[in-house]
Amino acid sequence: MKPKSLFFLFFYPWLSFAQTNSSNNLDSIQVTKIYDTKEYSAFTDLLRFNNAFYCSFRVGAKHAGYEDYGKVRIIKSLDGNNWESIAELNIKNLDLRDPKLSVTPDGRIMVIMAGARFNSDNLVNDLYPMVSFSNQRGEDFEDPTKVVLDPNINPSKDWLWRVTWNNNVGYGINYQLKENSRDWSKLDKDAWLLYLLKSNDGKSFESVSQLDIDHLPNESTIRFDKNGTMYVLVRRESAGKLGVLAKSSYPYTNWSYTNLDFRLGGPNFLFLNDNNLVIGTRNYIKKASTSLLVTNLDGKVLKKIELPSGGDTSYPGMLVHDEKLWVSYYSNHEGNSSIYLAQVPLNKLK
Repeated sequence: MKPKSLFFLFFYPWLSFAQTNSSNNLDSIQVTKIYDTKEYSAFTDLLRFNNAFYCSFRVGAKHAGYEDYGKVRIIKSLDGNNWESIAELNIKNLDLRDPKLSVTPDGRIMVIMAGARFNSDNLVNDLYPMVSFSNQRGEDFEDPTKVVLDPNINPSKDWLWRVTWNNNVGYGINYQLKENSRDWSKLDKDAWLLYLLKSNDGKSFESVSQLDIDHLPNESTIRFDKNGTMYVLVRRESAGKLGVLAKSSYPYTNWSYTNLDFRLGGPNFLFLNDNNLVIGTRNYIKKASTSLLVTNLDGKVLKKIELPSGGDTSYPGMLVHDEKLWVSYYSNHEGNSSIYLAQVPLNKLK
């Protein structure tokens, strides 16, 4: 079945905002709202493909929960201003969550996402990765299908949160819920497990190694430096809830870990240069916001920029294009949860 496509354009005027830390001199950062409907829109990603921008996110009645069967929306823009909705992915009675975009070695857009079902207490009954692929024009996305996971990790409730391709191999961190409870303080610190998986086709994944991170590790993003060293940014949900930066060289079976001094929510990051990372995450200090953190390679924060946001917010998509960092994210600081796009000149991150 061909996914439903909605052919209309969204355009919103540039938003102006004041920055509390005037030393950052953020006047040249541009932020626009690129999707705003009655739907609850959240959990974004951003991709540059065939000279166009693609933004993916979940739409539903609310953030999550029983009988809120979220769908995946994908919108496209040639200039970052005018956006066209090109796909809606949905599976009956299944909540599709956190769609993440990548380009496969054969030149198609891959959408990795979770399929979830909740019980009446809003606890997870079922959780497994789903995947969809476009054609090589970046159109006509396939219906999502269930990903095949290595039986050696004993699949149960699994979330392959993002896939990053390197040398024609797709790598992702799968977090597995061995125990499931609303009260995380009552869970054992090893109740959730973290595995590095790899794939040649994006449809089936084999286990590479298990990461030795406790205190409920979950959402994780992989990036590679120019030497092929793998960096993994990991969110945690118990104890101090502080994030972890893990590193490993090929074949990615021996790991080193650095405990960060800040929490993560919807973590994403890129290499800004040979010596620095730029991390996109939810900021939990004072008030919730979507923030950019410039750090060294060990995650020490050197600079912070808060984007216009608040309330339920974060899950940024990030890419570098035309000497700018482009950041998609969601926020409900203006009312209903909507999708925003920021353009940050790279010289503001130095």
